[in-house]
Amino acid sequence: MTASLTLTENQHAALYSYLFPGDGLESAAILICRFVGSERERMIVRESLNVHDTSCSVRKRNFISWPGESIEDAIHAAEADGDAIILIHSHPGGLYGFSKTDNASDRATIPALFAAVEAEGFFHGSAIMTPNGAIKVRLYCKTGESRDVDKVWRVGLNIVDLTQDGQAPTLPFGHQMTDTLAGCTACVIGVSGTGSIVAELLARKGVGHLILVDFDIVKHKNLNRIVNSTVEDAEARQLKTRMMAAAIRRYAPKTRVTIISAGLDTRDAVIAASAADILFSCVDGMTGRSIAELICRRCLIPLIDLGVTIPTRRDGRGMVHVADVCGRIDFVRPDGPNLSDRGVVTSEGLRAEYLLANAPDAATQEIEAGYIQGVHEEAPSVMALNMKAAADAVLEWIARQFPYRLDGNSVCARTLFSHAAGELDFIREEEFKTEATGDLAFGLVEPLLGLPSLAPIKVRGAA
Repeated sequence: MTASLTLTENQHAALYSYLFPGDGLESAAILICRFVGSERERMIVRESLNVHDTSCSVRKRNFISWPGESIEDAIHAAEADGDAIILIHSHPGGLYGFSKTDNASDRATIPALFAAVEAEGFFHGSAIMTPNGAIKVRLYCKTGESRDVDKVWRVGLNIVDLTQDGQAPTLPFGHQMTDTLAGCTACVIGVSGTGSIVAELLARKGVGHLILVDFDIVKHKNLNRIVNSTVEDAEARQLKTRMMAAAIRRYAPKTRVTIISAGLDTRDAVIAASAADILFSCVDGMTGRSIAELICRRCLIPLIDLGVTIPTRRDGRGMVHVADVCGRIDFVRPDGPNLSDRGVVTSEGLRAEYLLANAPDAATQEIEAGYIQGVHEEAPSVMALNMKAAADAVLEWIARQFPYRLDGNSVCARTLFSHAAGELDFIREEEFKTEATGDLAFGLVEPLLGLPSLAPIKVRGAA
């Protein structure tokens, strides 16, 4: 059954503002939620419909009467894509739970939702919010059974579990953090130089479910930088995902590992990744990163993208020197500046990658003419540098979910380090110009991510 509900920090702030107008009386709203994940493991808030206070016949400190028209509007909004309808109201008195009145209301209303919504949605439900912003959600199936949603994630500068009402914050790096991570799902995109180390760190920290995405096999040239890889793996042309999953089973048997031995530009990979609570983009190229940022935005999953490089330069005599030894970690929230806004993904770079992969002769001509820059300028990255960046990326997740930075997380949208210069720089979100996209929380509607290449085969054929 669906285990979590996710909304953005901005969505939560707008919902809170409406449910607590300041008069001490209950208010109501309706959440249209979309299912994502291969087994609909997650729900994300697509939109929130406010139930206007003036339209409610009764509003008290512990009771509210909703107009039927508002629920009809929600039904029209939900049925096209089989979305879930969550009826949410405030508890100004602070009760973190469902009252007898709430139970009676659900018994009357929830069956009507299943009867009215013609699409085959799995669940509908109800929720309450308390004055401290905590949210409790329960879902009903068609036969009337219900269960509470385990986690309600608010993703923004921090990643907050809104079900922890009144509980002391979980301290990082201790057994409490390990217990929390056991209920989390992380997706590692690219299981090579940095990705294999990220996967290793996450498994040893006790993450409950790891999704590993990589199409490639282990090669002899990889052995100096992919942890757990062996000569036998290279000679057997073992898939990187299978190699890593086998290693994790030996030292972290409680971690469930899902492997997708395909590129992120495939349906299976996108659907599998959408089940994650956090994405780690450990790929070399822009194409994978551009798809990762689409999954981040459309499926409301925070994204950590990392990269390392050892650029070189030539002196006046033509001798090659190391110009820098550096790395970058970007934390991307779904409705914040994405990798394109930050210049990590560019149209020029995407075009160059396409030519190199599909039209190498044309790419060679453009490289020689100077239209494609920097293709052969970087020296290969090394294991120690990969480990530094991978560790920083995992610590970035921990800092967001179990905050420990003295100055908070708002200053760290991007972290840059240079070992050559001995420098560490932090960049705020405000330094990036954000372009509106209009596809926030679209989920897995077809074609996936809005990309015709990811449409079902029968749809592509019809076109």
